[in-house]
Formats: sequence, structure tokens, C-alpha cells
Amino acid sequence: MGKADALQQIHFPQSPELLQAARFRLKFEELFYVQLKLLRQRDQRKVELAGQIFREVPSLVDFYKNHLPFDLTGAQKRVIHDIYKDFCAGKQMNRLLQGDVGSGKTIVAFIAMLMAADNGAQSCLMAPTEILADQHYVGLKAYADQLGISIGKLTGSTRTAERRVLHEALRAGQMHMLVGTHALLEDVVQFRNLGLTIMDEQHRFGVAQRSKLWQKNPHVIPHVLVMTATPIPRTLAMTLYGDLDVSVIDELPAGRKPIVTVHRYDANRLKVFQFLRDQINLGRQVYIVYPLIEESETLDYKDLTDGYESVARAFPEFQISIVHGRMRAEEKDFEMQRFIKKETQIMVATTVIEVGVNVPNASVMVIESSERFGLSQLHQLRGRVGRGADQSYCILMSGYKLSKDSRTRLETMVRTNNGFEIADIDLKLRGPGDLMGTQQSGVLDLLIADLAKDGRILSESRAAAQQLLSEDPSLSRPQNLNIRRHIESLPATAVNWSRIS
Repeated sequence: MGKADALQQIHFPQSPELLQAARFRLKFEELFYVQLKLLRQRDQRKVELAGQIFREVPSLVDFYKNHLPFDLTGAQKRVIHDIYKDFCAGKQMNRLLQGDVGSGKTIVAFIAMLMAADNGAQSCLMAPTEILADQHYVGLKAYADQLGISIGKLTGSTRTAERRVLHEALRAGQMHMLVGTHALLEDVVQFRNLGLTIMDEQHRFGVAQRSKLWQKNPHVIPHVLVMTATPIPRTLAMTLYGDLDVSVIDELPAGRKPIVTVHRYDANRLKVFQFLRDQINLGRQVYIVYPLIEESETLDYKDLTDGYESVARAFPEFQISIVHGRMRAEEKDFEMQRFIKKETQIMVATTVIEVGVNVPNASVMVIESSERFGLSQLHQLRGRVGRGADQSYCILMSGYKLSKDSRTRLETMVRTNNGFEIADIDLKLRGPGDLMGTQQSGVLDLLIADLAKDGRILSESRAAAQQLLSEDPSLSRPQNLNIRRHIESLPATAVNWSRIS
């Protein structure tokens, strides 16, 4: 069906079949041009931007043979191979690494940093919060120390005297790896030869922040690895990140037991508390998460401080930590350390612990007013447990009054641990604009196609675009000139994500 016929049938359909065919035709064309533009940008970038070559890997071989404390999963090995291939290509790597909570992205990041160090380049890993940066630093330092590799940490809490030493070591090239927060972006932070930048939970960083890291090497743009534990639905990944190379870690490390998730109503609270007591008596620890810090007059949320007091009354025999977003960094760190050292058995917190907190001994996550959370947030919170060998549990507490969407979210959480399936359902519930904060991106200003429903058409249109570019990369053949003209006339609002990720 030609475009003119499709437009005719959309407005004045002669039959349901013709209407369906017209819809397919127009959706396919719209998505085809989006994909074609993204794929051309990716190919162009690979031609234009040179990257440092990291071919020598003696420290990596030593690490594999003598220091790696566990076997890598097949998915982790596949991703490391992808990264190494990029490092040897002489082109700037620009790769998105998706991996569900607990899938082992941090060790992959360290191995990439090790490859850079083996070839005389420095690397940095930027995390969105101090809690997460501290955790990455502690984990990576244990490995780096064994290999005699210098690693530093820079956050808002780093003292002035320490900063001076760190800045000097970076400029002199004596420090190979740096872990930190937004503090890495300060102009005073200068590297001798930055070869690799890694961003964890990259959607929490703005465009300007991300591009600022690029400029830390004025001679050769560093390789870029962006990581996310928020699974992105395939359709959204193909559209938002269609010009990045995407790697997925889609299996959990051996020995991890799936987390058992249950939904309980507030009326069952006494039974839930008894279960928590039993778990703590077995030597485990518990998270209890609340949606808000202060009570709202209009919304009947459980206030964190009220929650803390009721938990303290229910468990007078146990020690309790409290962590929320308004605490100073050192207060948060103090409370986190008490929990990590098992000095406290229960942590009462807001969603500040959503990303990256790793306490293998914590086996229960209780989410209060769980109907107030989005699906991806619930899944992230659940990922804070299940990190040790013990069976772990996630308990979703709610009132009886639940909207249809809230019920779907809670039922989905109980039914599956698969982050990608959860992300697809989240996309259907919330729509693409809300899901990744992409309303402003321009990529999603689609007229007729719908990413939540048209995954099959999107896949077909991307395959067609790939086929066309493999046969005619510059779209210079006479039969493709109209396509090229149309692509070049498209507005520049569709963000070139490869330039900023």
C-alpha cells in the first residue's frame, strides 16, 4: 500500500482490513525513518571519532588466574568480549550496558578499567550518590590493591587536603582509576590521559554533565560505557539508544536464589512482624522502606518518623538504623556502616537506598505503602536483598483500596523477578514519555506509532533500515535519494544520544 492510499484509508477506511494495513504502513514508515537516522548517526560516529587502542591485558590475565574470587557468568564474559573488541578497533567505544539488579555489572566495569590501566590510560567511574560511590570504591579497591593498581575516591565529602593529593596524582598519571560522584566534573579535576569514562545509573545524570566528562581528555575522546540497572524495554532501547551499541547481562551469578515476593495487607502486619523477628533471630537483617519523609496533609502516606517509632515499639529488643535523603552525607554513612557491620538489625529508610546498596546479610525488604511506588522502583528496591546465599524475601505492604494499575503492579512483582518483563509492563502502564523522563527528548514525538504496542513493527523497521544501510551506507544510489533527502530534512530535535552518553 502506497502512502497516499494509506492516508486515504486512515481517514476513510473501506474495510477493517484496509484500515489495519494503512496503520501498519504509516507506523512502519515513521519508525523506519527514526531507526535509519539513528543507525546513520552511529555509523558516522564510528567513522569520525578515533579511540585509544587497549590491546595489552597482562594485569587482566593475572586477575583472572589469581584473584577473581568467583566464576563469571556467560553473559558477563560475552559483554567483556564486546568491550575488548571495541577497545581494539581504534574507534571510540560508546556502549550501553544493561543488567538487572545484582547481575554483576560492577566487576565488568572493573575489568574494563583494568584494560585501560594495562595500556597506560586512566579511567573514572561516576555514580549518582555518595552511598553508591563509596560502595563501588570499597569493592574495586579490594581488587585494585591485589594488583598494585592505584585507585582513588572523590565525592563532596572528600577533605581539601585529600583532594590536593588526589588532583596531583591524577595530573601526574600516578592514579589509574578514580571513583566518585558529580565532584569528578569539577574543572580542577584533570587527568594525564583519561581513556575510559563509566557512568553508573546514567539516566540520573544530565546531558551537560555527561558531555563534561568527555572533555577531560582534549586529545582523544575517551571510550564511554554507560550502565543501568533499570531495565529498559527493548522498544525504548532501540529508539532512545538506537545509535549506541547495547550489551545486556541477562543472567544472575550462580548460587543466587530467586527472591520470594508476597503482597500483604496492613491488617496482616502482626504476622509480617513475627516473620521479620524470626528472620532476625536466624541472624539476618531487614530493610523497611517508606515513600515519604514528612506527613502530607492531603495524602495518607506513612510518615518515616512515625514508621520508625512504630518499628522501635514493635522490636524493642533490636537495634534500628534510619536513613533518608535529608540527612547529611556523613550521617547517612554512619548509619549505613552500622547496618553493614551488623550493629543494627533493621534499617528504616526512604528510597535513598533504592540504588546500589549491597548488604549480603540483609534477607528481607518490606516496602510500606507499596501501591505508591512505580514498578521499576519496586523492582530496584527488591534488588537490595537476594545478594547472599540465604533465601531472601520482598514483602509489599498496602491498604485494601487499590487502583487497577496499582493492583497490576503488585501482581506483576509477585509473579516475576525478570526486570525486562517488568520494564515492558511498566511501559504499557505509564507510556514511553514518563518511563525514562524522555518527554523532552524529541525522539518520542511520534505521530502514529506507539512504542508500548508496536514492538514488532519497530523490529521490522529497524531490520529494514539496517539492510538498506548495509547495501548503500551513504544512501547515494539513485533509488535511495528521496530517502536521503527526507532523512536530512528531519528536524534536529531528535537528540543524538551517542554524542552525549
